[in-house]
Amino acid sequence: MKKLKLPNTYVLLFLILAMIAVATWLVPGGKYDTHLVNGKQVVDPSTFRYIASNPQGLAALMMAPIKGFAEAALIIGFVLIVGGAFNVLHKTEAIDAMIKSIAKAHTRSPFVRAALIPVFITLFSLGGATFGMNEEAIPFILIFVPLALALGYDSVVGVSIPFLGSQVGFAAAFLNPFNVGIAQGIAGVPVFSGMGYRVLVWFIATLATVLFMMWYAARVKRHPTLSPTYALDQEKRAEGGIDFSGFTGMTLRHKLVLWLFAATLGAMVFGVIEFGWFIEEIAALFLVMAILAGLLGKLTTDETVGAFVQGARDLVGTALVIALARGTMVLARDAHIIDTMLHGLTPLVASSSPVFAAYKMFGIQSVINFFVHSGTGQAALTMPLMAPLADLVGVTRQTAILAYQFGEFTTPMIPTSGITVGVLALARIPWLTWAKWMIPLQLIYLVLALALLAPPALMNWQ
Repeated sequence: MKKLKLPNTYVLLFLILAMIAVATWLVPGGKYDTHLVNGKQVVDPSTFRYIASNPQGLAALMMAPIKGFAEAALIIGFVLIVGGAFNVLHKTEAIDAMIKSIAKAHTRSPFVRAALIPVFITLFSLGGATFGMNEEAIPFILIFVPLALALGYDSVVGVSIPFLGSQVGFAAAFLNPFNVGIAQGIAGVPVFSGMGYRVLVWFIATLATVLFMMWYAARVKRHPTLSPTYALDQEKRAEGGIDFSGFTGMTLRHKLVLWLFAATLGAMVFGVIEFGWFIEEIAALFLVMAILAGLLGKLTTDETVGAFVQGARDLVGTALVIALARGTMVLARDAHIIDTMLHGLTPLVASSSPVFAAYKMFGIQSVINFFVHSGTGQAALTMPLMAPLADLVGVTRQTAILAYQFGEFTTPMIPTSGITVGVLALARIPWLTWAKWMIPLQLIYLVLALALLAPPALMNWQ
């Protein structure tokens, strides 16, 4: 079987840019009138008319990325600052210490042994739902695969705890600044609004993952040969298991840093709800957290700054993805074809029921997720179209954002995702083996997505 290989995200987005540039010569210009509703500009679906287009040439194509960078500067700066702040948090080793502390407790507590899978999946899911834990889950594979084997499970359980936990939290996020926050900002919706329903969505999706994994873990512990990685795990057990002998537990310093993190999330929620904080205020809050985490974690100024810069540097690729994605909108806007594109998409998404319209949006986002894996980049690419499209087809923008989030449910299975491939490579699990195992859980996620999109579509969720 020939390995599936697609162009990397940057090449793919530049190809999309080039296609948009070509389209500006072929697609006629169009215009909708808009009117102000609840503080945001909403498209009037009855006012579309064709106007003269403004085709974009080679010079416009090559300038589109820098123009996209300039127009998305606020979002890009936010991503870099938040990424730097979380890397300072990681540098203090407080989160690592918390995880190791709970894992070590399993050796002396039957309750902890029973609660290990649900507790850890919930913790990783919280990470995905609050601070966008994604690639950060990869190193934990080295801890949880040996731990799962030591407990009598298999490599699939070891991979699933950090990987599926963080991914389901990311897809069902309620405080994630990298997908919910940015998508809502682009869509003109108050940042982190609609949190009550999103918390319910997160709880249900996480609970479904926990129950499935507990069922699977119990099954494979009773009948080890049923594991798809049985032969591989026998080799791993022969190589040796996990060793926590050098770990002495969480220190006061670790606990203070974790309390600081919890207080930061609480302050963010309070600020958004009470004072209407937006990207600037939230970025400032995380900058304060980075400074205080460095002090509480007893990092030197060089270590704090170095960790912050490294965290920001790790997200430079994401910043470039955002710039390229926004560049596509710059080309289409300057050519006056965005409204024409909306007019063309409307029949594809429109339905007699807003529920089916939301389902179609979810399907489109799932397909796009196969090609563009950056949650932030995908928001920058799709929300400028999906938000006004939602107005046209009778779906609220909050529901359109939820459909975009649910597209991420496919990430744990798709072979084009760098995170998925990286995790499986570290665990030495062939992708095909993993994909076959994932099919039942992927179907559960599909059913959940369809079920959880229906209520907000029916209730006109704002």
